[in-house]
Amino acid sequence: MRPGQFVAVAGNIGVGKTHLTTLLANHLGWRAYYEPVIDNPYLDNFYEDMERWSFHLQVFFLSKRFEIHREMVSSDDPCIQDRTIYEDKEIFAATLHRQGFMSERDYENYSALFDTMTSFLRTPDLIVYLRASVGTLLGRIQCRGRDCERDISGDYLDALNRAYEDWCDRASRLTRVLTVDTENLDLVADESAIEELLTRIVGLIGDGAPAEPEVGLGVELASV
Repeated sequence: MRPGQFVAVAGNIGVGKTHLTTLLANHLGWRAYYEPVIDNPYLDNFYEDMERWSFHLQVFFLSKRFEIHREMVSSDDPCIQDRTIYEDKEIFAATLHRQGFMSERDYENYSALFDTMTSFLRTPDLIVYLRASVGTLLGRIQCRGRDCERDISGDYLDALNRAYEDWCDRASRLTRVLTVDTENLDLVADESAIEELLTRIVGLIGDGAPAEPEVGLGVELASV
């Protein structure tokens, strides 16, 4: 491992990103950067009226994640991020646009801003992509009990899942991507599963070797 290493945990709503970020940070003694959800002034409005607030929400996330990303890569301290800035465009803005919740004008404006901002950023050294079915995601979302997420639809989560699969098939041209199926993986109580996954991630960070065959090749992280 080297100073300034940067690992990001990616995946759909409720898949377990924050928990894995905390596990990795504690295990490695690295600094963790979490998604700005609790203090997000648009999130409740967005889930009540996605078409009205989608652009505002995505710009808020872009601003906060750009600030976090710059802080991370400017430091010599190794760090772990809960969700990447690239998911903002590749997954969420793209899905909202495809589903008609973000207008063509707003999407083009957002995309131009996103592309300009991310052109100045260094990509993560490793992305750990957590995958789960819609049914599993809905169960986990209900368990954590955030009021604003109560009415998230299975159709929306399915669209996000499909966007993630497409993106992760392309994302490894500029960095390594480790895909982890969490469908039957208990990262809360199964200590052996936790230890095995942490060991696997540390191995990828430490040896600099290419990722395993399950990782696909693709275009630049910030491109659709």
